[in-house]
Amino acid sequence: MFKTLKEDIEVIFEQDPAARSYLEVILTYSGLHAIWAHRIAHAFYKRKFYFIARLISQISRFFTGIEIHPGAKIGRRFFIDHGMGVVIGETCEIGDNVTVYQGVTLGGTGKEKGKRHPTIKDNCLIATGAKVLGSITVGENSKIGAGSVVLKDVPPNSTVVGIPGKVVVRNGVKVKDLNHTDLPDPIADRLKELEEEIEKLRTELKELKERKTNHEHSAL
Repeated sequence: MFKTLKEDIEVIFEQDPAARSYLEVILTYSGLHAIWAHRIAHAFYKRKFYFIARLISQISRFFTGIEIHPGAKIGRRFFIDHGMGVVIGETCEIGDNVTVYQGVTLGGTGKEKGKRHPTIKDNCLIATGAKVLGSITVGENSKIGAGSVVLKDVPPNSTVVGIPGKVVVRNGVKVKDLNHTDLPDPIADRLKELEEEIEKLRTELKELKERKTNHEHSAL
């Protein structure tokens, strides 16, 4: 247990350049407080003390602005950066070395029963405001761009952006760090393709008109 708590602190120093001291991290990082409260709540949940588990979860939510259902399974070295508004559902499963930013939702899509929340594999990053919904899997080393809405499985080593989320990088190796200010835009790319196609059709139509005019002049 103490090893896990130490890892929770160390990952903050690795991921956040603003972290200056252990005292500062322990006393002021709401993401760390939420994770520690969840680990306690989850222990009660596994022992079927559901009311106590939910009570701890709700108290943590009140003080941190981060809602993690006590039933969620969270691995080692989980980092919540600026966690306000993060929501993690009951049947969510999160692997090791996962990072999420503020406003992220790992939720369901309705009132379905059973496994209804996402599974996030190891080494994933979910950027600000992203929504990952339903019983889907985000593969290892994948990254979800800011503001994306992901409703389908994400292959390993991929980058997903857009609404709905589309895979824009998948190269079989670990994706480089995601630049939140320079995300690919699949919609803009598609519009550009359509503009090029329209321009091509205009050129062909113009050529056909010229041929028709030349043919009519030749006939005269």
